[in-house]
Amino acid sequence: MRIAITGSRGIPNNYGGFEQCAENLAVLLAKAGHSVTVYNPGYHDYSGNDFNGVRIVKQWNPEKSMGTAGNFIYDYLCMRHALREKCDILLVLGYTTASVFFPFLKKRNSILVTNMDGLEWKRDKWNALVKKLAKWFESLGARYGGHLVSDNGEIRNYLLREYGKDSTFIAYGAEIFETPDPQVLQEYGVEAGRYDLLIARLEKENNIETILDGIVLSGAQTPFLVIGKHQTSYGEYLKARYRMHPSIRFMGGIYYLNHLNNLRTFGRYYFHGHSVGGTNPSLLEAMASGAYILSHNNLFNRDVLGEQAFYFSTPKEVAALLADTALLESKRRLFVEAQREKIRQFYNWKKIAGEYEALFRKLLKH
Repeated sequence: MRIAITGSRGIPNNYGGFEQCAENLAVLLAKAGHSVTVYNPGYHDYSGNDFNGVRIVKQWNPEKSMGTAGNFIYDYLCMRHALREKCDILLVLGYTTASVFFPFLKKRNSILVTNMDGLEWKRDKWNALVKKLAKWFESLGARYGGHLVSDNGEIRNYLLREYGKDSTFIAYGAEIFETPDPQVLQEYGVEAGRYDLLIARLEKENNIETILDGIVLSGAQTPFLVIGKHQTSYGEYLKARYRMHPSIRFMGGIYYLNHLNNLRTFGRYYFHGHSVGGTNPSLLEAMASGAYILSHNNLFNRDVLGEQAFYFSTPKEVAALLADTALLESKRRLFVEAQREKIRQFYNWKKIAGEYEALFRKLLKH
């Protein structure tokens, strides 16, 4: 099959979830014998035209000069190029530009598959107008996105309920972390089992304040690492809000995966506060690292973690969990191993790439 993947900031991944998805899928599909093209923005650091058997095509992206609007131009150029080359499958990661441009491009028998992502219109960082626009794009994506893919069972339910559109559930992936090294902790001034942490973009919908308010309410003196870029207006607000609590340490962004995995592995409790939908890559990475996860209570996180986790919705519930360490410790081994086993069985990239491959073959037969 001739497969083109657009909607990401390119591979190899140096940005985030969709890029990680594009890299893993593309490489595995290429190894399976397919012709796979991934589109990179012109400013991407990787200069080669081949990456582990995947063809790389660079396209102009004026994002740095135009802001978000530049991504619309970039995605349009990528889609147009892929369709002109008569790809069999055009996989678009995210619904926004596919919904806007695909109806007006010449299809040339290419089949569109759209990964619908999470509920982007719920993000608190956007004002009311931008949220309405994002919701409109979502509705267009459901209508014009070709064959839809959901990476979370509750996203599939939402699309059915909201738009009457079914989708194929194909999860996201992670790899079991097998090489823990406690020496890594020295760089961050912590000891194994004697710190708690969260790893997230510092945005309101990730419930950073809910977690940190709970930490303060609990009176815990255990170091708490907040890992995420804090040189933002909200990050500055958070640092000011918790400046009187020295146990809360704002570590900034850490982008070396080996270090993140070690911090997850050796932490006492890992707090996951994401709430806007979909299967979050950092949650799977925490599961794969053997982190002991305390999660925000919502349908999307429960779809992944099931009953093998403790949940919170309010600061009081965070404090209550930390107050009952006997209960938490009684479940540690069971819950941690259950989550790692889910990665082995359900959330591994080889399985997920095979499911995408099977879907593409099925669509081409019709």
